[in-house]
Amino acid sequence: MAKGKQDEAWEFFGELLKDRREAAGLSQSEPGARVFVSGGYIGLFEQGVRKPQLDVAKRIDEVLQTGGIFERTWRKLINKSPYASYFQAAADLEDIATKICEFESTAIPGLLQTPAYAKAVVHASNPLATEEYVADTVEGRLKRSAILRDVTRPVYWVILHETALRIPVGGPAVMAEQLDHLVAQARARIVLIQVLPYAAGAYPQMGKPLKLMEFADAPPTAYTEAVYSGNLLDDPAVVKRAQDTYDLLRAAALSPEVSLALIESAAEDFRRCASTT
Repeated sequence: MAKGKQDEAWEFFGELLKDRREAAGLSQSEPGARVFVSGGYIGLFEQGVRKPQLDVAKRIDEVLQTGGIFERTWRKLINKSPYASYFQAAADLEDIATKICEFESTAIPGLLQTPAYAKAVVHASNPLATEEYVADTVEGRLKRSAILRDVTRPVYWVILHETALRIPVGGPAVMAEQLDHLVAQARARIVLIQVLPYAAGAYPQMGKPLKLMEFADAPPTAYTEAVYSGNLLDDPAVVKRAQDTYDLLRAAALSPEVSLALIESAAEDFRRCASTT
């Protein structure tokens, strides 16, 4: 996958970190221990493969006594990002993940959204925003889906609660198109989709999204969201619990083929509704 300006900027962050670390006469493991990450993570930061969260950037400044340069650089790079600051780290990791497993209870995941669906979601959260803002935000969201068209695309597994298929985001025509897109992506073997039906009743992680990511040369992570905040988790015990939760969701969900039949049925319902309005 070709590198963009944002990737190059984070590589600069990594080069700066390496220069300051070496100037201080420290190995990767020494600042890592003081920053509360492994030496391997410091190496990934220096390569631009992973991006530190803000608290880590601040601790790097403290350990290397750099007067806040890493915090300022981090904030500058985040401000140039098309994503919300709390989601930036997760978006970066999507680019290098070898496997992504997602659960969404009320919305279609960003990686699978159509332009019309994405626009309706963005506009609902920003009803007074300019068309330029909405268009830029939608474009940033849609660019993420490029990883699914890459030859090295990750294994992608999605579990959707049936609620996400029934909320008429953007209206019946937009929803019919969105659900058709899900089916097409699944039929093309780009994503494996399961639906957690209403009949399943109570389920783990109720009302909360969950994203699990695995990598070729780094430990797995879990990502969850609340209101205007995100949590990127890499503690092995916490990630294991998140993986167990996803296994429970998978066990309660319909099979992939039955799930696609349900999605197709919901799309047809929206199509009929659209034709009568």
